[in-house]
Amino acid sequence: MDAGFRSYWRVQSANGSRIVMDSPPDKEDVRPWLQVRDLLEAGGVRVPRVLAQDVDAGFLLLEDLGADTYLHVINGDNADALFDDAVTQLLKIQAIAPPAELPVFDEELLARELRLFDEWFCGHHLGMTLDCGDMDTLDGAYRVLIDAALAQPQVLVHRDFMPRNLMPAADGPAVLDFQDAVRGPIAYDALSLFKDAFLSWPQERVAAWLDRYHARAIEASLPVPELTRFRRDADMIGVQRHLKIIGIFARLNHRDGKPKYLADVPRFFVYLDAVLPKYPELAGLQGFIEHKVKPAIARLAAIVRE
Repeated sequence: MDAGFRSYWRVQSANGSRIVMDSPPDKEDVRPWLQVRDLLEAGGVRVPRVLAQDVDAGFLLLEDLGADTYLHVINGDNADALFDDAVTQLLKIQAIAPPAELPVFDEELLARELRLFDEWFCGHHLGMTLDCGDMDTLDGAYRVLIDAALAQPQVLVHRDFMPRNLMPAADGPAVLDFQDAVRGPIAYDALSLFKDAFLSWPQERVAAWLDRYHARAIEASLPVPELTRFRRDADMIGVQRHLKIIGIFARLNHRDGKPKYLADVPRFFVYLDAVLPKYPELAGLQGFIEHKVKPAIARLAAIVRE
């Protein structure tokens, strides 16, 4: 989510264009990126090729995959084909046995991500003061979401498998930004792909793509549950991710001075509005958003207009 310290530079050489990754060792160790890259490549996933490296200095020389990601080239006409190719890579990722040393998307991590919503969006961004009732409501909803995530079959999870992190390639797409991979819920990456942070699709197409992923996962002998359960799993982990990203975008604005991401926050409330009414166990969260968060958003917008 643009929160790291790595930078990329295109250079020209006698052998053509190359990309230099600069990952300052005191801020972002390049070793986790290399370890996950090697793990994915060994599993047949298309990842950027490393041509040279100076790990101690934090420099990598990579192949140049071009300037366009899926986010630049995808449209209503080519989305079916591009997403099908992306799912091919995703199935390879999920077939890789997560190493024992890989972090786990456990209760602590899930809860910490959810708290970004009430701390950074509700608190820092909207200036809301949450009372005991509000916190009880959120705690109850978070408990439902965490339990649902932990109950899913667990596989290798990219954690940001979305169009901005996929690049068109003849044998791809090539997968980027994988250094935060964990062992976690099987529905997470598929949901992230189709309910993107920066691009929205009609609900009917999203549902069809999720069903198509599910069918292909079964064919690949991956541990997906039956379809009805999978749809619920995708909805639940989607709510967790949407709340997290709303919080991250607020944090990027207030802590890191990157306000542009706030423009995409409404997209996630549209996602939430479509899912929350389906689940009575999330009625408290729906009411909190409808009766407290949305009025606070409207008040902030009125202040900004003035």
